[in-house]
Order: sequence, then C-alpha cells, then structure tokens
Amino acid sequence: MSLCCKVPQCQTEPSRLPKAWMDAGTLPLPVLALRGAPFLCDSCLKRPIPCVQHLIPTKIPRTGKMTSNGAIVRHAQREDVPAILALIRELAEYERELDSVEATEEKLLSTIAFASSDKASTTSSGLPETEPISQQRPARCLVLFNETGQPAGMALYFYNYSTWRARPGIYLEDLYVKQTERGKGYGKRLLVELAKQVIAMDGGRLEWVVLKWNEPSLKFYESIGATRMDDWVGMRVDRDALVKLSNLLD
Repeated sequence: MSLCCKVPQCQTEPSRLPKAWMDAGTLPLPVLALRGAPFLCDSCLKRPIPCVQHLIPTKIPRTGKMTSNGAIVRHAQREDVPAILALIRELAEYERELDSVEATEEKLLSTIAFASSDKASTTSSGLPETEPISQQRPARCLVLFNETGQPAGMALYFYNYSTWRARPGIYLEDLYVKQTERGKGYGKRLLVELAKQVIAMDGGRLEWVVLKWNEPSLKFYESIGATRMDDWVGMRVDRDALVKLSNLLD
C-alpha cells in the first residue's frame, strides 16, 4: 500500500496506522507532515516538509468524514462499543450521575444500529447506512476520532416525530466530547453532521435537553442557533413508576 508517489519503496503497514484514519480513506496532512512519523520512509523524512504533497493514500476503504483539523466523524461500528461506553460513563460522571448508569457493552450492542466496517456509513444522499432501525434497536451513534485516531466524542441519537409539522426529526440523547479534547470544534462538528441528516431526510428539527446548571453548554448551543424551550417542562415515568402506570387500569 504505497503512500508516496515518488518513492516506490515507501510502504505503509496498516497495523501502524490508527484505525480511524484507515476507515476515512485518508490521513491528516498535519500528521503526515511531521518528521519522524513512523509510516514515512527515510527518503521522505529527508525531504523538506512540503513532501506531504507527494503522499497519496490508496486502497483504503472510506467510511468516515475527515474534518479540517484531521479529526474523523463516522457512524459507530460494533468494535467501537467499549469506547462508546467509556464516553457514556465520562458524561455521567460530568453530570454527577455515574451511579445511574446501567449501560453495558452487551446492552449497547443489542440496541444501537451499527455501521459496517467495510463501507461508508453515509450514503450519497446524506442519510446514514447502518443496521436497520427497529423497536429493539432504535438508536444510532456518531463517533468522532481525534487527529491521532483516538475516540474523542460521540453523539448518540434516535428519531422522533412532530405532529404539528407532520415531519420526522432527530432527538439527540447524548452529545459528549472528552474534556481533554474540548475547544477544537468537535462538538460543533457532531451537531453539523446531525443537522445535515435532518435536512437530508426532510425532517423538521433537531432537539435535545440540557441540565439547567450546565451554563457553558447552554451558551455553546445558543451560539450555534439553538433556542431554550423555557415554556416546556420535561416529564418522565420510569422504574417502579413505569410498572405501576402499566398496571393502572388492570
């Protein structure tokens, strides 16, 4: 798998590249430009930094979208589940609710519609291509990998419906970017991907909830055009109350 059009002997060992770069079908230029990169041959490393112009990725399946800073966004694959669970637990800890997390790898594997690891997770129409959505498997998850190929954030979502608009939409259950990865535009990138999907499916809106005390997140969301729904109060029935309600008329 040659990455250098002028140096035939410059070969890449796929096992030495982060999986997310392989999935995206390209490599981040800032990383390629680094002298001492383990996947560049000696001839390349002796050249001036502009030799990145001669690096041409080939035969790498494209299944993700690369951002301008080298990060990659794609729909989750089954092998991403440990990383997704870790991000869920980090989010719960940030929201002071770690003890409430019941998610396990097994539960995530059975309830998320995953993308294939050998083809693009988004079609030319802008709609995701994953396992079928069903009542038992209602959710999809976008995963963002940083410039080194490590999981840095996620957006786990499912579909809802507006009766007044008679149009589908997306409900964002969780958006999380690792605290060490913030300030790089990753959260905005995940929201952009979801907004594009809503438009591609002729949907009506993208919506989510935010904890009232999370002022940094509220300000961020408002900065990208979201509005607070102050006239609405969230309601929930779960655990014992859900069982009690189901038996209310028996």
